[in-house]
Amino acid sequence: MYADYAATHITKPTCVKEAVINALSLGNSGRGVNESSLDAARKIYEVRTKVDQFFDGFGPEQVVFTSGVTESLNTAIKGCLKKGDHVITTFMEHNSVLRPLYEMEQQGVRLTITSPEVRDIKQVINEDTKMVVMTHASNVTGEVFDIQSVGKLCKEKGILFVVDTAQSAGVIPISMKEDHIDVLCFTGHKGLMGPQGIGGICIRKGVKIRPLKTGGTGILSFSKTQPEVLPQALEAGTLNSIGIAGLGAAIDHINTYGTDRIREQEKNLIETFYKNIGKIKGIKIYHENSFDFIKQTAICSINLEDYDSGSVSDELMERFHIQTRSGAHCAPLVHEHFGTTEQGMVRFSFGHKTTMEEINRIIDAVKILAEE
Repeated sequence: MYADYAATHITKPTCVKEAVINALSLGNSGRGVNESSLDAARKIYEVRTKVDQFFDGFGPEQVVFTSGVTESLNTAIKGCLKKGDHVITTFMEHNSVLRPLYEMEQQGVRLTITSPEVRDIKQVINEDTKMVVMTHASNVTGEVFDIQSVGKLCKEKGILFVVDTAQSAGVIPISMKEDHIDVLCFTGHKGLMGPQGIGGICIRKGVKIRPLKTGGTGILSFSKTQPEVLPQALEAGTLNSIGIAGLGAAIDHINTYGTDRIREQEKNLIETFYKNIGKIKGIKIYHENSFDFIKQTAICSINLEDYDSGSVSDELMERFHIQTRSGAHCAPLVHEHFGTTEQGMVRFSFGHKTTMEEINRIIDAVKILAEE
């Protein structure tokens, strides 16, 4: 049984697999006017449009494709901040946010880390604050944060708002305009159900980002500097047209199936899991605020008394064939906050294809371990 959807979504829709196979015959977009190259360019533009509409963005040309959310966040953070700037983030962040920020801190950027609550973010804003960067949903606790209120605050203060949607895109409706997001970073292989190795950045018009990498773009080849026009400015090198095609098919599938339907199914799953796992003696559930299933993705992290999380996860796999994630989940400050830096946590994460029967079997397995 697979309970690691927060790491990657493995039950890909058939249409995604078919789109990936068909895209293997595409040419190299922007590298000629032959039919194969033009076919690739048409497909990529088509998917840019789908992504833009999915996130209520600012036009298909404002959609930049990357290898995933890590590259997207690195590009946004390193491409917007400079020495003397002040940036705010939260202790709920993944290392994809933290490590680029620590690197920029070494280059003279001042970093403040606070809670993801808008009232706490507001208290640490000062006249030099250039950016607030935060996750929409925790990859450890599953909590969904109020990005709309934070975005509104940033807009009022003239601060760039960068959002990591790794755990929310495809599961929770997101509107760049209504949520006041300046830069949205996403990955394709989790809630969006697309292939691994594809992600992107959606950028509000007027936001300037220095390129993380430079090179061939298919335009202005005699220029010694990277073109400034989007999306080419941030897309040096051959694009992953195969991954992009798969992502486009996945978005079509989600639009047909319905985000609200996915959300409701996952809410029912995590509610059943949480209410029953909490009844088991010796189980500790990690959560910052009161458990609100409306503000929760299908993630729940636990520990069994003082047992090492890796040992518990191994037992679940070896004896019950249940796949989970243990350890620090690339989110060290979350574990410092909860005092689990040594023990780690066992994370259960579900997708809308997870069945209630599987949920009950997982609960029974944890109960057996606890009783032993």
